[in-house]
Amino acid sequence: MVLILVSPKKISSSAPLFAASHLTFIPNERHQSMNQAARITHGNGATCAGLNPKQRWGALIAGGSLTLLGLSRRSASGLALAAAGGALVYAGARTKLPDHFEAASSLLLNCTPEEAFRLWRNFKDLPLFMYHLESVTQIGDGRYRWIAAGPFGSPLRWDAEIVDERQNELIAWRSLPDSEIEVDGYVKFRPAPAGRGTLVIARVLYRPPGGAAARAVAKMLGKDPKFMMRQDLRRFKALIETGEIPTIDGQTHGPRSFATAAMRLADPDRPIRGDAEMREILNAKRRIA
Repeated sequence: MVLILVSPKKISSSAPLFAASHLTFIPNERHQSMNQAARITHGNGATCAGLNPKQRWGALIAGGSLTLLGLSRRSASGLALAAAGGALVYAGARTKLPDHFEAASSLLLNCTPEEAFRLWRNFKDLPLFMYHLESVTQIGDGRYRWIAAGPFGSPLRWDAEIVDERQNELIAWRSLPDSEIEVDGYVKFRPAPAGRGTLVIARVLYRPPGGAAARAVAKMLGKDPKFMMRQDLRRFKALIETGEIPTIDGQTHGPRSFATAAMRLADPDRPIRGDAEMREILNAKRRIA
């Protein structure tokens, strides 16, 4: 057994930041992992600044896994692994959350701008393809109450109003002053060249006040808000082009949506809309149109 001690005084403040998401648990590289983890904190215990959201969540996940692995071994080497994991968790927990979260993406749809605009404009149907939303209800002239699935079944709420609308081109909204979270977003619909469909461009910016609200928004959006928006647009594309959204419910892996999985964990009896219901809703709207 080899025990490596790293002195905080020998760690340069300019040392390269450790990317927790790239940690590989290989026995022969155990001590190298310990050295890398030690670089995360300085001699005074302060966390290194500059961790972006991906690195922060990577540090929390990798650190927790490393800690559990070390404790399960019940040995001196396992204790060293657990200590390294604890350093990663500490770094991830102490890193300051960003003051805003942006989710943006674009996608080409095989439909007309009129069809895409009409489906998106009916805000109450947004939860059909935006899985982090529980409901959107109209509360007044151009005003809506948004409820999103927060961590551990605790909902996030905000009221928003439409601030700009151009038929078949643009929908823009912004949260009202008394809302828990400051949110503004827009979606644009542009005809693709040569009649190849419609390019939809969506962007939502979340500005939580900080503290618990910021952590809740971070967990709701996951490690990559842009990826989440991309998935939302893909479901929107499937819904408008085929009338249904592909799902793997009932298969071994279960639901891949974090929000859906979290809702089911918090409330297993809560009904989740299936493809048949989505098809029925969309077909009814098309008949009305």
